Amino acid sequence: MRTRVVFNQKGGVGKSSITVNLAAISAHQGLKTLVIDLDPQANSSQYLLGDDATYSADKPALEPNIENYFEEVLAANQSKGLLGNALGSILKNRSKGLEAYVHQSPFKNLDVIPASPQLGGLAHALESKHKIYKLRDALQQLSDQYDRVFIDTPPAFNFFTLSALIAADRVLIPFDCDVFSKRALQSLIENVLETQDDHNANLQIEGIVVNQYQAQAKLPREVVQQLKDEGLPVLNSMLPRSVLMKESHHKNLPLIHLATDHKLTQAYQSLFNEIEQA
Repeated sequence: MRTRVVFNQKGGVGKSSITVNLAAISAHQGLKTLVIDLDPQANSSQYLLGDDATYSADKPALEPNIENYFEEVLAANQSKGLLGNALGSILKNRSKGLEAYVHQSPFKNLDVIPASPQLGGLAHALESKHKIYKLRDALQQLSDQYDRVFIDTPPAFNFFTLSALIAADRVLIPFDCDVFSKRALQSLIENVLETQDDHNANLQIEGIVVNQYQAQAKLPREVVQQLKDEGLPVLNSMLPRSVLMKESHHKNLPLIHLATDHKLTQAYQSLFNEIEQA
Protein backbone atom coordinates (compact mmCIF):
# COMPACT_ATOMS: atom_id res chain seq x y z
CA MET A 1 0.00 0.00 0.00
CA ARG A 2 1.31 3.43 -0.95
CA THR A 3 0.03 6.42 1.01
CA ARG A 4 0.24 9.98 -0.28
CA VAL A 5 -0.56 13.23 1.53
CA VAL A 6 -1.53 16.28 -0.48
CA PHE A 7 -0.41 19.19 1.68
CA ASN A 8 0.03 22.93 1.55
CA GLN A 9 -0.41 25.35 4.44
CA LYS A 10 -1.89 27.88 1.99
CA GLY A 11 -5.52 27.50 1.01
CA GLY A 12 -6.92 27.69 -2.50
CA VAL A 13 -4.06 25.88 -4.22
CA GLY A 14 -6.08 22.88 -5.41
CA LYS A 15 -5.41 20.26 -2.71
CA SER A 16 -8.83 18.65 -2.97
CA SER A 17 -8.95 18.70 -6.77
CA ILE A 18 -5.52 17.08 -6.95
CA THR A 19 -6.36 14.52 -4.26
CA VAL A 20 -9.61 13.42 -5.86
CA ASN A 21 -8.47 13.38 -9.48
CA LEU A 22 -5.29 11.42 -8.81
CA ALA A 23 -7.27 8.99 -6.67
CA ALA A 24 -9.90 8.63 -9.40
CA ILE A 25 -7.24 7.83 -11.99
CA SER A 26 -5.68 5.33 -9.59
CA ALA A 27 -9.03 3.59 -9.14
CA HIS A 28 -9.80 3.79 -12.88
CA GLN A 29 -6.56 1.90 -13.52
CA GLY A 30 -7.70 -0.94 -11.29
CA LEU A 31 -5.95 -0.01 -8.04
CA LYS A 32 -8.10 -0.30 -4.93
CA THR A 33 -7.98 3.30 -3.69
CA LEU A 34 -9.04 5.15 -0.53
CA VAL A 35 -9.44 8.91 -0.03
CA ILE A 36 -9.26 10.18 3.56
CA ASP A 37 -10.56 13.72 3.99
CA LEU A 38 -8.98 15.50 6.97
CA ASP A 39 -10.06 19.00 5.91
CA PRO A 40 -13.13 20.29 7.82
CA GLN A 41 -14.25 22.04 4.62
CA ALA A 42 -14.91 18.50 3.28
CA ASN A 43 -14.29 19.44 -0.35
CA SER A 44 -12.93 16.01 -1.30
CA SER A 45 -15.88 14.32 0.42
CA GLN A 46 -18.40 16.48 -1.42
CA TYR A 47 -16.55 16.10 -4.74
CA LEU A 48 -16.88 12.30 -4.59
CA LEU A 49 -20.11 11.80 -2.64
CA GLY A 50 -22.13 14.83 -3.74
CA ASP A 51 -25.15 15.92 -1.74
CA ASP A 52 -24.74 13.08 0.76
CA ALA A 53 -21.54 14.69 2.05
CA THR A 54 -22.73 18.30 1.75
CA TYR A 55 -23.59 19.77 5.14
CA SER A 56 -25.30 23.03 6.15
CA ALA A 57 -26.83 24.70 9.20
CA ASP A 58 -29.85 22.39 9.02
CA LYS A 59 -28.09 19.32 7.64
CA PRO A 60 -25.46 17.45 9.67
CA ALA A 61 -22.27 15.99 8.24
CA LEU A 62 -22.40 12.53 6.70
CA GLU A 63 -21.64 9.78 9.22
CA PRO A 64 -19.65 7.77 9.96
CA ASN A 65 -16.77 10.11 9.24
CA ILE A 66 -13.19 10.77 10.29
CA GLU A 67 -14.35 12.85 13.27
CA ASN A 68 -16.27 9.82 14.54
CA TYR A 69 -13.10 7.74 14.27
CA PHE A 70 -11.09 10.19 16.39
CA GLU A 71 -13.97 10.45 18.88
CA GLU A 72 -13.79 6.67 19.25
CA VAL A 73 -10.04 6.94 19.82
CA LEU A 74 -10.65 9.37 22.69
CA ALA A 75 -13.54 7.29 24.10
CA ALA A 76 -11.36 4.18 24.17
CA ASN A 77 -8.69 6.11 26.06
CA GLN A 78 -11.22 7.40 28.61
CA SER A 79 -12.67 3.95 29.23
CA LYS A 80 -9.21 2.60 30.03
CA GLY A 81 -8.72 5.30 32.61
CA LEU A 82 -11.83 4.53 34.66
CA LEU A 83 -10.96 2.48 37.76
CA GLY A 84 -13.18 -0.49 38.30
CA ASN A 85 -14.27 -0.75 34.68
CA ALA A 86 -15.01 -4.35 33.74
CA LEU A 87 -12.62 -5.81 31.18
CA GLY A 88 -15.56 -6.56 28.87
CA SER A 89 -16.61 -2.91 28.93
CA ILE A 90 -13.10 -1.75 28.10
CA LEU A 91 -12.90 -4.13 25.15
CA LYS A 92 -16.34 -3.04 23.95
CA ASN A 93 -15.33 0.61 23.97
CA ARG A 94 -12.08 0.17 22.06
CA SER A 95 -12.03 2.27 18.90
CA LYS A 96 -13.07 0.56 15.69
CA GLY A 97 -10.73 0.18 12.77
CA LEU A 98 -10.81 2.70 9.93
CA GLU A 99 -12.75 0.28 7.75
CA ALA A 100 -15.83 1.02 9.87
CA TYR A 101 -15.83 4.62 8.59
CA VAL A 102 -15.44 3.93 4.86
CA HIS A 103 -18.09 4.90 2.30
CA GLN A 104 -18.17 3.54 -1.22
CA SER A 105 -18.06 6.23 -3.87
CA PRO A 106 -20.08 5.88 -7.10
CA PHE A 107 -16.82 4.94 -8.85
CA LYS A 108 -15.40 1.44 -8.98
CA ASN A 109 -12.41 0.76 -6.69
CA LEU A 110 -12.71 4.19 -5.01
CA ASP A 111 -13.73 4.56 -1.35
CA VAL A 112 -13.90 7.62 0.93
CA ILE A 113 -13.65 8.38 4.63
CA PRO A 114 -15.44 11.75 4.72
CA ALA A 115 -14.57 14.80 6.76
CA SER A 116 -16.64 16.69 9.33
CA PRO A 117 -16.83 20.46 10.00
CA GLN A 118 -16.37 19.82 13.73
CA LEU A 119 -13.16 17.84 13.32
CA GLY A 120 -10.93 20.72 14.48
CA GLY A 121 -12.59 20.76 17.88
CA LEU A 122 -10.94 17.44 18.76
CA ALA A 123 -7.37 18.54 18.08
CA HIS A 124 -6.49 19.71 21.60
CA ALA A 125 -7.83 16.58 23.29
CA LEU A 126 -6.04 14.32 20.80
CA GLU A 127 -2.77 16.20 21.27
CA SER A 128 -3.01 16.09 25.07
CA LYS A 129 -3.60 12.32 24.94
CA HIS A 130 -0.64 11.81 22.56
CA LYS A 131 -2.73 10.25 19.78
CA ILE A 132 -0.50 11.48 16.96
CA TYR A 133 0.32 7.94 15.74
CA LYS A 134 -3.24 6.58 15.73
CA LEU A 135 -3.92 7.31 12.06
CA ARG A 136 -0.65 5.63 11.02
CA ASP A 137 -1.44 2.53 13.06
CA ALA A 138 -5.00 2.34 11.75
CA LEU A 139 -3.84 2.67 8.13
CA GLN A 140 -1.32 -0.13 8.59
CA GLN A 141 -4.24 -2.40 9.40
CA LEU A 142 -5.74 -1.60 5.98
CA SER A 143 -2.59 -2.47 4.04
CA ASP A 144 -4.11 -5.64 2.60
CA GLN A 145 -7.33 -3.88 1.54
CA TYR A 146 -6.00 -0.93 -0.48
CA ASP A 147 -3.28 -0.37 -3.04
CA ARG A 148 -3.27 3.43 -2.79
CA VAL A 149 -4.37 5.93 -0.15
CA PHE A 150 -4.66 9.68 -0.79
CA ILE A 151 -5.08 12.02 2.19
CA ASP A 152 -6.49 15.53 1.78
CA THR A 153 -5.34 17.89 4.54
CA PRO A 154 -6.46 21.23 6.00
CA PRO A 155 -4.57 24.40 4.96
CA ALA A 156 -2.59 24.47 8.21
CA PHE A 157 0.17 22.56 9.94
CA ASN A 158 -1.86 21.13 12.81
CA PHE A 159 -2.53 17.82 14.60
CA PHE A 160 -4.38 16.32 11.64
CA THR A 161 -1.80 17.34 9.05
CA LEU A 162 1.00 16.00 11.22
CA SER A 163 -0.94 12.74 11.73
CA ALA A 164 -1.24 12.41 7.95
CA LEU A 165 2.47 13.07 7.37
CA ILE A 166 3.38 10.47 9.99
CA ALA A 167 1.07 7.95 8.31
CA ALA A 168 2.28 8.59 4.75
CA ASP A 169 5.09 7.44 2.48
CA ARG A 170 5.03 10.47 0.21
CA VAL A 171 3.99 14.12 0.10
CA LEU A 172 2.67 16.04 -2.89
CA ILE A 173 2.82 19.83 -2.58
CA PRO A 174 0.34 21.80 -4.73
CA PHE A 175 1.68 25.13 -5.96
CA ASP A 176 -0.27 27.80 -7.85
CA CYS A 177 2.53 29.99 -9.28
CA ASP A 178 1.79 32.77 -6.81
CA VAL A 179 4.59 34.82 -5.21
CA PHE A 180 3.02 34.31 -1.78
CA SER A 181 2.94 30.55 -2.37
CA LYS A 182 6.63 30.61 -3.21
CA ARG A 183 7.45 32.43 0.02
CA ALA A 184 5.44 29.88 2.03
CA LEU A 185 7.26 26.92 0.50
CA GLN A 186 10.29 27.22 2.77
CA SER A 187 8.35 26.85 6.02
CA LEU A 188 6.22 24.09 4.48
CA ILE A 189 9.26 22.05 3.44
CA GLU A 190 10.89 22.67 6.83
CA ASN A 191 7.78 21.25 8.54
CA VAL A 192 7.86 18.16 6.32
CA LEU A 193 11.58 17.59 6.93
CA GLU A 194 11.14 18.05 10.68
CA THR A 195 8.36 15.46 10.61
CA GLN A 196 10.69 13.15 8.71
CA ASP A 197 13.44 13.60 11.29
CA ASP A 198 11.23 13.28 14.37
CA HIS A 199 8.47 10.87 13.41
CA ASN A 200 8.66 9.21 9.99
CA ALA A 201 12.03 8.43 8.44
CA ASN A 202 10.31 6.86 5.41
CA LEU A 203 8.52 10.07 4.42
CA GLN A 204 9.55 11.51 1.04
CA ILE A 205 8.70 14.76 -0.69
CA GLU A 206 7.45 13.29 -3.95
CA GLY A 207 7.31 16.63 -5.68
CA ILE A 208 5.76 20.05 -6.17
CA VAL A 209 2.63 19.97 -8.36
CA VAL A 210 2.32 23.18 -10.37
CA ASN A 211 -1.41 23.93 -10.61
CA GLN A 212 -3.35 26.50 -12.65
CA TYR A 213 -0.30 26.84 -14.90
CA GLN A 214 -0.46 29.33 -17.77
CA ALA A 215 2.36 28.46 -20.13
CA GLN A 216 1.88 31.60 -22.22
CA ALA A 217 2.20 33.97 -19.26
CA LYS A 218 5.62 35.27 -18.28
CA LEU A 219 5.26 35.32 -14.48
CA PRO A 220 4.29 31.64 -14.02
CA ARG A 221 7.20 30.56 -16.22
CA GLU A 222 9.61 32.71 -14.21
CA VAL A 223 8.34 31.49 -10.85
CA VAL A 224 8.57 27.82 -11.87
CA GLN A 225 12.08 28.36 -13.21
CA GLN A 226 13.10 29.96 -9.92
CA LEU A 227 11.88 26.90 -8.05
CA LYS A 228 13.90 24.64 -10.33
CA ASP A 229 16.99 26.86 -10.03
CA GLU A 230 16.73 26.55 -6.24
CA GLY A 231 16.82 22.77 -6.57
CA LEU A 232 13.23 22.18 -5.51
CA PRO A 233 11.57 18.98 -6.79
CA VAL A 234 9.15 20.44 -9.33
CA LEU A 235 7.30 17.69 -11.16
CA ASN A 236 7.41 17.84 -14.96
CA SER A 237 3.66 17.34 -15.37
CA MET A 238 1.97 20.69 -14.78
CA LEU A 239 -1.77 21.22 -14.52
CA PRO A 240 -3.19 23.92 -16.81
CA ARG A 241 -5.95 26.34 -15.89
CA SER A 242 -9.32 25.21 -17.25
CA VAL A 243 -13.02 25.90 -16.64
CA LEU A 244 -13.54 22.15 -16.92
CA MET A 245 -12.47 21.81 -13.28
CA LYS A 246 -15.44 23.89 -12.12
CA GLU A 247 -17.75 21.73 -14.22
CA SER A 248 -16.16 18.65 -12.68
CA HIS A 249 -16.84 19.97 -9.17
CA HIS A 250 -20.41 20.95 -10.06
CA LYS A 251 -21.25 17.51 -11.46
CA ASN A 252 -19.31 15.61 -8.76
CA LEU A 253 -17.47 13.82 -11.54
CA PRO A 254 -13.67 13.45 -11.46
CA LEU A 255 -12.10 14.43 -14.76
CA ILE A 256 -11.33 10.87 -15.83
CA HIS A 257 -15.10 10.18 -15.77
CA LEU A 258 -16.14 13.54 -17.22
CA ALA A 259 -13.85 14.22 -20.18
CA THR A 260 -11.19 11.58 -20.73
CA ASP A 261 -9.55 13.27 -23.72
CA HIS A 262 -9.52 16.85 -22.41
CA LYS A 263 -6.11 18.50 -21.99
CA LEU A 264 -6.60 18.91 -18.23
CA THR A 265 -7.53 15.25 -17.79
CA GLN A 266 -4.52 14.25 -19.85
CA ALA A 267 -2.31 16.48 -17.67
CA TYR A 268 -3.58 14.68 -14.58
CA GLN A 269 -2.98 11.34 -16.27
CA SER A 270 0.58 12.42 -17.05
CA LEU A 271 1.07 13.53 -13.44
CA PHE A 272 -0.20 10.21 -12.13
CA ASN A 273 2.10 8.28 -14.45
CA GLU A 274 5.05 10.43 -13.39
CA ILE A 275 4.62 9.89 -9.66
CA GLU A 276 3.87 6.19 -10.08
CA GLN A 277 7.04 5.63 -12.08
CA ALA A 278 9.26 7.51 -9.63
